[in-house]
Amino acid sequence: MIRARFRFKSDDKAQFSISGHAGYAESGSDIVCAAVSSAAYMAANTITEILGVKAKASVKDGQMHFSVSDSKEAVSIIRGLALHLEQLREQYPDHIEITTEV
Repeated sequence: MIRARFRFKSDDKAQFSISGHAGYAESGSDIVCAAVSSAAYMAANTITEILGVKAKASVKDGQMHFSVSDSKEAVSIIRGLALHLEQLREQYPDHIEITTEV
């Protein structure tokens, strides 16, 4: 199961962690893992490369941790990622778990 955790500390400070594997299909053919990974990388790259916001990020096999501060725009993108993953969870409830802290 993929576990996504979002923490919104203020209007301009947030973080997310995503870990695990969906287990929907064999490795390399898992559309749920691919959808979550693609969305997370798009959010992170948009924040760092398009907006130019400095972030703390780490990526390891099956794990991504990402945090930003001092950027309302970046927090909005992370909120968009959370919404996107919530909608994926509705389609694949046995494969995605989401926790949100405010």
